[in-house]
Amino acid sequence: MEYKIRDIISYLNQVAPPAYQESYDNATLITGDSSMSVKGVLCSLDCTEDVVEEAVQLGANLIVAHHPIVFRGLKSLTGKNYVERTVIKAIKHDIAIFAIHTNLDHVVNGVNKRICDRLGLEKTKILQPKKGLLNKLTFFVPEDNKQEVLDAVYAAGAGQIGEYKDCSFQVKGMGTFTPSELANPHTGQRGTPSYESEVRAEVILPKHLAFAVLEAMKKAHPYEEVAFYLQELENENQEVGAGMIGLLPNAVDEVEFLDYLKDKMNLKVVKHTALRGKKVQKVAVCGGAGIFLLNDAKRQGADVFVTADVKYHEFFDAEGKLILCDIGHYESEIFTKELLADLLSQNFPNIALYLTKVVTNPTSYR
Repeated sequence: MEYKIRDIISYLNQVAPPAYQESYDNATLITGDSSMSVKGVLCSLDCTEDVVEEAVQLGANLIVAHHPIVFRGLKSLTGKNYVERTVIKAIKHDIAIFAIHTNLDHVVNGVNKRICDRLGLEKTKILQPKKGLLNKLTFFVPEDNKQEVLDAVYAAGAGQIGEYKDCSFQVKGMGTFTPSELANPHTGQRGTPSYESEVRAEVILPKHLAFAVLEAMKKAHPYEEVAFYLQELENENQEVGAGMIGLLPNAVDEVEFLDYLKDKMNLKVVKHTALRGKKVQKVAVCGGAGIFLLNDAKRQGADVFVTADVKYHEFFDAEGKLILCDIGHYESEIFTKELLADLLSQNFPNIALYLTKVVTNPTSYR
């Protein structure tokens, strides 16, 4: 079966909706024509000139990278820096670059879940769930048509709460209306008051799916004019947010955990705060720069917080409440390329799929 680049993008956008990316981010198709047929996909953490050259040699015309090569708008394409040279090289060779960044960080089965899995953490959950990502839709429908309309909004993405789908709240009541002379009522007569047994139904939905859910509701609803209202919720979305926290199967000594961390994350070194002489079982993680989650990790009783890009004075902020570990940005997220490859292989079994062999880590150790 032949796939287009837009097919890959559409699937990845379902896994990690672009609406979940941070405002500064650029998780999108950066170069290339989405209508091109996919010849091969190269998965990487970063996209550099060497990664583009690797794609050329492999015959892959799509690079799916975690980090966007372009964060801010380019004002020229003269090749004066590595960003411009990478983009120029990709365009010259008809190679599409797609970035899936903080949106993949924020989903429950994303970057941080992959770190948790490598560390064998159980009972994992989002460390800092995001607010303002949910809507509540309330609509009124004749009792006989209730299930048809509910099925339509469920299919469009409403009614999912954690591991439970098709969730709604329903109340039976009496709807009243008087159709005008220009109306085309489903029931009742023009100019005559009507009384209809109706159900008030409420469903929760992701905010970014509001348009699709409303369209599905209206299409399935029998009334010419549908009575409904849509509300923004301040509820935290437990399935979307920054970082994760979980439990080791058994508590271990601190030194044993640090050695375990080095082994599972393929580290040469771990930079960390002072040991506390306590057992380690509850572990918080955040791939990349995650120091903004330190207070969340402390509040939730983490014994260790594993992240990257911690500044000197930020180590003091641990205040002996936990062990703060900086394992390096590249090291914390390198396994994201495996996550991407796993996602694509499960849903596009016939495409040529590659993991980059280029080491894009800009730092070295001796």
